Amino acid sequence: MSNDAAKDEVKQESPSSPASGEAAGAGEDFTAVPASEVQSKRSRFRAALLMTSLCTAVFLAALDITIVATALPTISEHFHSTSGYTWIGSAFLLAAAVVAPSWGKFSDIWGRKAILLIATGIFFLGSALCGAAVSLPMLLIGRAVQGVGGGGLLSLVSIVVGDLYSPRERGKYYGIVGMVWAVAFTLGPLVGGAFTRAVSWRWCFYINLPIAGVAFVLIVFLLKLETPKTPFVAGIKAVDWVGSLALVGGTLMFLLGLEFGGTTFPWDSAAVICLVVFGLVTVALFVGVERYFARYPIVPVHLYSSLSNFAIFAVNLLHGIVLTSNTYFLPLYCQSVLGAEPFLSGVLLLPFAVSMSVATVGTGAYLKKTGRYLDCIRLGFSLMVLGVGLFHDLPSTTSWPRIIIYQLISGFGIGLNFQPPLIALQNSVPPADNAAATASFGLVRNVASAIGVVIGSVAFANRMNEQQGELRDALGDRTANLFTGSNAQANVLLVKELPEDSQVQLVRRVFCSSLRSIWTINVCFAGAALLISIFIKHKNLQNKHVEVKTGLAGEEERRRVALEQRAAKKSPSSTESGLV
Repeated sequence: MSNDAAKDEVKQESPSSPASGEAAGAGEDFTAVPASEVQSKRSRFRAALLMTSLCTAVFLAALDITIVATALPTISEHFHSTSGYTWIGSAFLLAAAVVAPSWGKFSDIWGRKAILLIATGIFFLGSALCGAAVSLPMLLIGRAVQGVGGGGLLSLVSIVVGDLYSPRERGKYYGIVGMVWAVAFTLGPLVGGAFTRAVSWRWCFYINLPIAGVAFVLIVFLLKLETPKTPFVAGIKAVDWVGSLALVGGTLMFLLGLEFGGTTFPWDSAAVICLVVFGLVTVALFVGVERYFARYPIVPVHLYSSLSNFAIFAVNLLHGIVLTSNTYFLPLYCQSVLGAEPFLSGVLLLPFAVSMSVATVGTGAYLKKTGRYLDCIRLGFSLMVLGVGLFHDLPSTTSWPRIIIYQLISGFGIGLNFQPPLIALQNSVPPADNAAATASFGLVRNVASAIGVVIGSVAFANRMNEQQGELRDALGDRTANLFTGSNAQANVLLVKELPEDSQVQLVRRVFCSSLRSIWTINVCFAGAALLISIFIKHKNLQNKHVEVKTGLAGEEERRRVALEQRAAKKSPSSTESGLV
C-alpha cells in the first residue's frame, strides 16, 4: 500500500465531526451517518440475500458443533474405538476456540470479505475430509480443519454485521443470526440422527459441501465492503505471530489438560498438571506480549480493562458452557434413559430449539425498539437458573410434560442471551475495536463450548465410576466394564440390548443419576452468570452507523488511539473514556 493510499484511508476513517465522537463512544472521530441513509443504499431484496448468505455460513458452523452428538455411538462403533467418542466432538471445538481472534485480526488487515471466503473454503475442505474419512485419525484431522473454518465463520459473520449496521439496528440482525445459530445448534442432533438412521453418518459432513458452495457464491456477489489492497508480505509482517502462537498454544494446553483429566489420566497426574499449569502460564505470557510488545495486538488488553467489559466476557463464558453442555448431553439423556433412537432423540429436543429461536428473535425486536439489553441479559439468566435447575428433576422414566416444559423454560432463558452480551460489548468499545472485541467474544464462546463438553464429560464419568459397584453386582464385571466412566457414552446403544428388563432399568437409573451431576454444575454456572450480570453497565444504543476502514492504515490508526487512551488514563485530569 502506498503512503498516499494509507493517508487517504486514515482520512476516511477519522474525519472531524461533532457527531462522530458520540457515536464512537471513545472520544474518537469517525464518519457517522444515520442508519436510514446506510440502509437506503441497499435494496431490501439485496439485504435479504446478503443476510441469507451470512446466516447460511453461521448455520453450517453451528450445526457442526452438535450434529455428531447423536451419531457419535455409531461413528465410534464404525471405527471400533470408544476412546475417540469425546474427541470427535472436542476436535472441532478446540480448533474453533484457538483461532477465533486470529480471524478477526486477519480481517482487519486484509478485509472482511476475502477472509470470510477463505474461512468458508477451509470449512468446505474439513467437511470433505470428514465425510471421506477411512480412519479415526483422518476423521479427527477433518474435524479440526472444520473447526478452524467454523471458528472463522462464527466470528467473521458477527464482525460483518457490526460493520454493516448501526448499534441500534444490529439488535434486529443479530437476532436473526442468533435464531439461525440456535436452530442449527439444537437441530444438529436431529439432523445427525436422521442421516445416521436413513443414509450414513458420513452425510453429517457431506451435507455441508453444497450448502457451503452456495454460501461462498452468494458472499462473492452480495457482500459489498471496502477491501483494502494490503500487500501480502506487508500483511504477513503486520500479524502478531508471537501472540498468535502463545494464544493457540496456551489455550490448547489448558483445554487438553481439562480433556485428559479424570478420563485418560488421573487429575493429579503429571500430564494433566503440566498441561493446565503451562497452559495458564502461556496465556499469561500472551497477555504480556499483547500489552507491551505487539504493535497490532490480536486481543487488545484494554478490552478487558473495565469491570463492565470483564463482566460481559464472564457471562458470555458461563452462558456458552451451559448452552453447549445442555445441547450435548440432552441427547445422551434421551438415548440412555428414555431409550430413544438417535433420530428420535433429536426430535425430543425440538422444544429446546423452538423456545431458543423464539427468544432470540424476540430479543432482536426488543433491542431495536428499546435498546435495553440489560433487561434481556438478567431475565435470561434468571430463566436459565430455573430451567436448568428443573433438569435435575428429569425422570428416569418417560414423563412428557416435565421433559417438554423444562426444555421450554431453559431454552427461552438461553435464547435471551445469545446476542445481548455481544451488543453490550460492542457498544462499550470504540468502533475501530469492534472486530477485535467481536473476535475475542467469539474466542470466549468457543472456549466455553469446549469447557462445557469437557466438564460435563468429566462429571458424568466420575459419577458413573462411583456407581460401578452396583452395576457389577447386577451385570457382572465384563458387562459392567462397558458402562465405566470412559466407556459409557460410547456404549449407550447397548443399554436396551441387555437381556433382562431389570438390568435395563438399573442402567438407565445409573445414567440418569450421572447426568444429574451435570445439571447441578450447570445451574451453578447459570446462577454465577446472573450475579455477575449486575456489574454490566448500560449505555444507550446509537442509531448512527460508523464506517470503520480496514487495512494497514486502519491498524496504525487503532494503535494510535489505543496509545492515546492509555496516556489519558494515566493523566489525573483525564475524563472517563468510552470503554466502560
